[in-house]
Amino acid sequence: MTDARPVAEPRPAATILLLRDQPSFEVLMVKRHQQIDFASGALVFPGGKSHAGDHDAAWAEHVLGWDDYDAEQRGMRIAAIREVFEEAGILLARRRNGQPIGGEAAPMEIRQAVDAGTTAFLDVVRDLQAQLDLSTLTPFARWITPVMMPKRFDTWFYVVKAPDDQLAACDGRETVDAEWIAPSEALRLARAGERTVIFPTRMNLQLLAEAGHAEDAVRRAQTRTLVPVLPEVQKRPHGRVLVLPPDAGYGAVEELVDAGM
Repeated sequence: MTDARPVAEPRPAATILLLRDQPSFEVLMVKRHQQIDFASGALVFPGGKSHAGDHDAAWAEHVLGWDDYDAEQRGMRIAAIREVFEEAGILLARRRNGQPIGGEAAPMEIRQAVDAGTTAFLDVVRDLQAQLDLSTLTPFARWITPVMMPKRFDTWFYVVKAPDDQLAACDGRETVDAEWIAPSEALRLARAGERTVIFPTRMNLQLLAEAGHAEDAVRRAQTRTLVPVLPEVQKRPHGRVLVLPPDAGYGAVEELVDAGM
């Protein structure tokens, strides 16, 4: 009689690849705190789990593009925008009068209160007299954690060009460092063992590195067919490997299971 462990249900999550072209083509990445239970110490894109507040119908009055998306995409885009606000201080929004949000979008204590759940993100946006711009986000990838993992996520990756008028700063709790880095350089540091970069992040860095600049990356994402990526475990003579769907855009990939998933 086998004692099969039940498969964990993946939790919805959202991640942002925030891009800039000056001084060169770079993506914003943050270093996870060593005490975080998932991907501790790793270099990742800002992101995290979706919360109930991300799907509040009251957001209809505080976002641009509400009618352009279904309920799932509204909530996931709001989650992605909230996460990059919490972790890096960037707010993908505009003032109601059409003006950009300059400098520091909100003080650190407000970001921390949103992260802790003591202040609703919706209230922060309302108080700033701002509207989130859902249309600035372009789906880049969708990854679902393999079924053998005890903690699973169904993560939407979005790509967006960073606003020119805002500053990025890590939150000091979930993330301890924020840096703009060329995708190719992040990959080099991972290969050299100077940075920890988990498998999905590394694969999406490789895909991002195919672009020459931010607009090119967004255009490629807009024209690419989005194929959900659920890595499968297959046996090979040298051990078990993770295999990606061949039509997902990553090429032929075989990753040893114990190599950093």
